[in-house]
Amino acid sequence: MAEGFGVDPDRYDRTRPHYPDELVNRIISTSPGRAVLDVGCGTGIVARQFRDAGCTVLGVEPDARMAAFARSTGIDVEVSTLEEWSSDGRLFDVVVAGMTWHWVDPVAGSAKVASVLRPGGRVAVFWHAFEMPAAVAAALADAFAQVLPDAPVKMGTTQGVALYQPGLDKALDGFRSEGGFADFDQWRFDWDRVYTKDEWLDQIPTQGTMTSLPAEKLDQILSTVGAAIDELGGSFTMKYSTVAATAVRSG
Repeated sequence: MAEGFGVDPDRYDRTRPHYPDELVNRIISTSPGRAVLDVGCGTGIVARQFRDAGCTVLGVEPDARMAAFARSTGIDVEVSTLEEWSSDGRLFDVVVAGMTWHWVDPVAGSAKVASVLRPGGRVAVFWHAFEMPAAVAAALADAFAQVLPDAPVKMGTTQGVALYQPGLDKALDGFRSEGGFADFDQWRFDWDRVYTKDEWLDQIPTQGTMTSLPAEKLDQILSTVGAAIDELGGSFTMKYSTVAATAVRSG
């Protein structure tokens, strides 16, 4: 599944939501400087937000296709997993990971972060939790169950904050186990976005196991979900909560 997100980086970058400015500003304002390492930077969505806020950003990304797209937008990227990446002595004020820390070994990843953060530097790993209208969620769940009944990840199930709490806890446990961090905290930012039918159907192929579906099966899912959105008038409001696990490098 992890290797599927780079199949269509243009679509991924076009459709995936950005992060609240409040999150970006809070991370920057509570860090000692503006040198940022973006773990699993993908197409550079997070990296560009920090760059546009006045930071110098280096991305680390294991998928060469995603890295190439990020470079095309002006982001400096090195192709590697975090665990295998070498900092070559470079230090950073901030380490971030948007929708990617669940692909990182929490113990080895925390050790690497501790080795590259300056004293007082902040690590923040964050995810978008979302809740779609019940009719849209049910249509997605039903269509996905018909197309891929044995898939390990179920689409259309509840996507609220509760789904991500185990990941947040695991991230914080990893930081604690490293022993080089303090000031452990969890942040939450709630916001809404209105999607037209076309906008949401454009994003669906970038999600999880959808990236590897044959065209005819994907079309079946898109048709079913599209019909549900039409019943709602052709658009809907998505309830988002961006949640972060964060800690500070102790001196």
